[in-house]
Amino acid sequence: MSHRNARLTVHGRRLLVERVRLGRPVAHVAAEMGVSRTTAHKWIRRFAAEGEAGLLDRTSRPHRTPHRTADCLEDRVCRLRTTRTLGPARLGPILGLPPSTVHRILVRHGLNRLAFLDRSTKTVIRRYERNRPGELVHVDVKKLGRIPAGGGWRVHGRAGSRLTKTGVGFDYIHSAVDDHSRLAYSEVHPDEKVATCAGFLRRAAAHFARHGISRIERVLTDNAWSYRKAAAWRQALAEPGATGKRTRAYRPQTNGKVERFNRTLLDEWAYLRPYASNEERTATLDDFLHTYNYHRCHTALGGQPPITRVNNPAGQYT
Repeated sequence: MSHRNARLTVHGRRLLVERVRLGRPVAHVAAEMGVSRTTAHKWIRRFAAEGEAGLLDRTSRPHRTPHRTADCLEDRVCRLRTTRTLGPARLGPILGLPPSTVHRILVRHGLNRLAFLDRSTKTVIRRYERNRPGELVHVDVKKLGRIPAGGGWRVHGRAGSRLTKTGVGFDYIHSAVDDHSRLAYSEVHPDEKVATCAGFLRRAAAHFARHGISRIERVLTDNAWSYRKAAAWRQALAEPGATGKRTRAYRPQTNGKVERFNRTLLDEWAYLRPYASNEERTATLDDFLHTYNYHRCHTALGGQPPITRVNNPAGQYT
């Protein structure tokens, strides 16, 4: 690969070959290009043998590495890493390898960061992303305790709070997140019954349509009864022409994009500050969603907000 001070880029190599093919001496062309005659002859030979492809950069990786660690030993390193989550400094003495070698093996197999492993199963997390908006939408419900009038324990402290005596109950935050763009939509409801879930899906589809996602192809949910057995949910899926898909039992990682959104929802909205009432907190949900969709930097999107990945006609949503 060409470095920033390289004498010859692909364009320069092509120019060198063209000048020599016009009949000019190789030594003169090499002097003009600022390279040696040996280098000039190398690119001429490559062009003669391979054509334009011979002028492209090649990897400097050797064809053979005789002293590379044996595959069986690399398998032991990976197995100990995934089962015991030990670092190179501890794996090295166990296997009789330098920690630097262990680190290179872990990098080669994508195990150099513990964040790449699932905490409970120790398996490598398979991250995926759909190719276009609307191809897959994640749906989930988050149960959240309501705030009594005058504020809960975050306002009055645990000792002075009457939260356990008021019986204010719970809110259910229904959320939908587009897999490709991470565009999100949420509503607060008093339950998670079938009619509520079906109505939410219709409004979520309309919300995505207003933002340029004209069709939802598939909807991914967990295995709650409302999503498995209810005819009203199946009808709500059929209206936009979507099909339903459910995660495996006890595998919330599959629905991870909306699960991560739920965590962000708690950190940056529900528990962002003490609220004096449940109504006050609910009223701020729309502001949070606007910030999340239009302004909040998303690390999976290269630091851009979700709105940059969906259609934005005439700057309507800026």
